[in-house]
This record gives sequence, C-alpha cells and structure tokens, in this order.
Amino acid sequence: MKEIMFILYVADQAKSAEFYQYVFQIEPEIHVPGMTEFVLEGKTMIGLMPDDGGAKLIGNSLPHPKEGKGIPRCEVYLKLTNAQCYMDRALEAGGILLSPLQKRNWGDTTGYVADLDGHVLAFAEE
Repeated sequence: MKEIMFILYVADQAKSAEFYQYVFQIEPEIHVPGMTEFVLEGKTMIGLMPDDGGAKLIGNSLPHPKEGKGIPRCEVYLKLTNAQCYMDRALEAGGILLSPLQKRNWGDTTGYVADLDGHVLAFAEE
C-alpha cells in the first residue's frame, strides 16, 4: 500500500474541517470544495467529503449518506500520547462524549467521542 485514507462523509465540510483541525492541531493538506484531507501519520490520512459527493460515488446501491447520520457503523481508533487532550479538544469543538477515558479490558486507556456527524472517534493510549 502506498497510502491509507479513511474518508468520512460529512454534512458540512467547512464545519467538519474546523472541528478536525482543532482536534488534531494540524492544518489540512488539501482543503478544496468536495474534499479536505488531514495527514495523521506517515501516509495515513482522514478525508472529509460532503454527503452529496459521497452519494454521487456510491450511486443508488446504498442509501444516501444523509440518511445514516448518527447511526454508528464504525469507529476511528487513534492511539495517541495524551489522549485526554484530544478528547477535551473534540468536546470543546462540539463533539459528544460517548464514554470517558478509562482503562479497557484490552489494555488501552480509551475514551469515545462522536464528531459533528456522529462518527465515533476513539482516543487511546497504552
């Protein structure tokens, strides 16, 4: 693999870009109508695409992304140093606390926040 990008369909690209810029404390590599990209580590990125753009790509085979808002289907699990700082910034930026940072039975200390579109973000540290 040359690079890995996880693309989140979002209702408002500008607001979501501001949210992730604040949470990650980095500037997007690309921020144009239809796509915002943040390089997280090496060749791993998170992209933000408006719901309508995603709908054009998937066609009629699946429901429009707008119909799935707030229905958790996956999570973005981020192993970090000082996960609490990331959680705090996500909450300050309008995220919703799902579960506080705590020791989990798989060994990590992890907390969960929903972003502005209901995507589940896990902030973890070993």
